[in-house]
Amino acid sequence: MLGYVQIYKPDLKVREYETYMGYYCGICKYIGKKYGQLPRMSLSYDAAFLAIALASVVDSPDEPVQEHCIVHHIKKKTVIRNSFIEYAGDVMLILAWHKLADDARDDNSLPAKSTMVLLKHHYRKLQKKYPELCRNIAIGLSRLSKLEKEKCASLDRTAEAFAKIMEVIFVGGSPDFHETFAKAGYHLGKWVYLADAVDDIEKDIKSGAYNPLIYRFEYSPGEDPKQFRNRITPNLEFNLYQYLSVIADAFNSLDIKKNKGIIDNIIYFGLNKKTEDIIKGEIE
Repeated sequence: MLGYVQIYKPDLKVREYETYMGYYCGICKYIGKKYGQLPRMSLSYDAAFLAIALASVVDSPDEPVQEHCIVHHIKKKTVIRNSFIEYAGDVMLILAWHKLADDARDDNSLPAKSTMVLLKHHYRKLQKKYPELCRNIAIGLSRLSKLEKEKCASLDRTAEAFAKIMEVIFVGGSPDFHETFAKAGYHLGKWVYLADAVDDIEKDIKSGAYNPLIYRFEYSPGEDPKQFRNRITPNLEFNLYQYLSVIADAFNSLDIKKNKGIIDNIIYFGLNKKTEDIIKGEIE
């Protein structure tokens, strides 16, 4: 996950923000205790949304505690712990492992190889704990990597490969709501993949890196990258906002029992604001 799924803080209540950060800090604490300090670097706010979304359909209340941490060693921070936070932390480690494997394979990265040695034992345990999830993520990432190496010009095929990964991640965390979370995860995956491609247009044109938009919309060498972005903006807007609409429909069909304000904030404000910024090329 790439860190695009975030709150829109100005429209979030103080207590809701504290809860949101309590989930984020809970995942960070869990990863540090379970896997060591290094994997904490892979944590993104996407993981907090995953845990909050999965936990939202369960009756048990959040039970925050105040704790110190390495970053905030003077003032205590709110920390929340539950099984969904642990699941999100495990997912982060699984995805981090595959990112390291990709770097080691494609770039012959020594740091990636060294880190894999340190995390190999943990990943093997996760494979036993989540055999189907790990297998499906590996299959999905392999399919996506193949399409990208082929410089696939079909945005539907590449986005579909990433969407299926997000689908299995959401379903794996809440099998009782399989259909709804499959729908939400799948379309969130499509949104994230397209948002990342849009965000990287200028950078990828300059570096020559693969970007599905360059091939799907037939970027011409020498064309001004900003003009190319403007030319394809109507298509980008249609797809991105269509995905957000389906995500909202999926969550509206759930009987959300807690943290609805946070989920609504992310879906209706956070993702929309991020979409606007990305389309304008103003992402921070």
